[in-house]
Parts: sequence; structure tokens; C-alpha cells
Amino acid sequence: MAEPIPPITLPPPQNAQQEGEWLREALVTWLDREFIPEPVNQQIARRASQIFVRQRMEGENDLGSLVIAILTEMQAFDFRESFYSEFAIANAVSDLLLQSLGIDRCCGN
Repeated sequence: MAEPIPPITLPPPQNAQQEGEWLREALVTWLDREFIPEPVNQQIARRASQIFVRQRMEGENDLGSLVIAILTEMQAFDFRESFYSEFAIANAVSDLLLQSLGIDRCCGN
């Protein structure tokens, strides 16, 4: 039987606002690079960052829970002007956070 994948826990935030700003900038860069730079990318990144910061300030350190929170709350965002969806944003946030922790997002190493 396969072993379950252990949860990934972020270190407690030293400065949640600073983490959120880093995430906003990294996400905008990713969004602009994946398709084309669009003004809505700034709005998407700002909203995802706000959710992330609030979750971190409320004590959430589990990466899976953070991604689910972003996915759930981004469902209320109007993506009509974008190529993206809440799923793409949640996955991108996960990839960016894993990369910042030095974890290979492909194979979990």
C-alpha cells in the first residue's frame, strides 16, 4: 500500500505582510510570464495575497490548507477578463511556496 504524502508545514510567519508582498510580486511575475501581461493579473495577485496573509495571521501554516483557502475564496473573484481560474491560481501559489522552501514541486523532494 502506498504511503500517504506527509503534510508540508510552513514555518510560522515572521512578518505575514512581507510574505504577502513577496507572494503578490511572485504571482504577478508568474501570471505575466504564463500568458500575457494583463491589468487583471495585478488584481488576481493582490486578492490571492490578501487571502494568504489573513490565513497566516490566523495561524494557518499547513500548505494544503492554505491552498484550499485560496481556491475556495478565489471562487468569488471574477475571472472573465483573465485566462486563469481559481484552480490555476491556487496551484501557482502552491508551486511558488514550494519553490521558496526549496522543495521540488514535481517529485516532492
